[in-house]
Amino acid sequence: MTTWKLPPKAKIYEALSAIADGRVEIVTPGMARVTSSSRDKIYDVTWSGDHEISSNDNASFWQGYVGYPIVAVLLVTGRLQVDLNVASQLAGVPWKKLNTKFKRNYDAVVEHVLREIDEKGGDSQAIISAADRIFAELSTLTLTAGESRRPPSPR
Repeated sequence: MTTWKLPPKAKIYEALSAIADGRVEIVTPGMARVTSSSRDKIYDVTWSGDHEISSNDNASFWQGYVGYPIVAVLLVTGRLQVDLNVASQLAGVPWKKLNTKFKRNYDAVVEHVLREIDEKGGDSQAIISAADRIFAELSTLTLTAGESRRPPSPR
């Protein structure tokens, strides 16, 4: 089995946003659906045991790293710890639109989002600390890829 690579840290922010928006649905034990920020795609995340997990999101399929839907499911299921008060500050972020605008420069997108949160009186430092902690936790997990499935087409 293939071991997943770590994602860019920006994907942690996207996962927190998915949770804040209520876009993660546990369907059955071992299966979840995560709706994209643009709400035009639904990704399937499946897992078995403590190590095998798969998703049909673009990053997981094409890049071989843990995509944000997998991170979101790990957070919702308690495999990774999440502070919902911190995550709530990332509600409503249009990640796909911003990733396109910033030509997939994920770090620039995160900087933009955090700056907007600060301007609205939020606490970007708490978000950065949470993302750093989650990324460190994620790096301690040995996750293997299950069945590979092509990403869905927009609905």
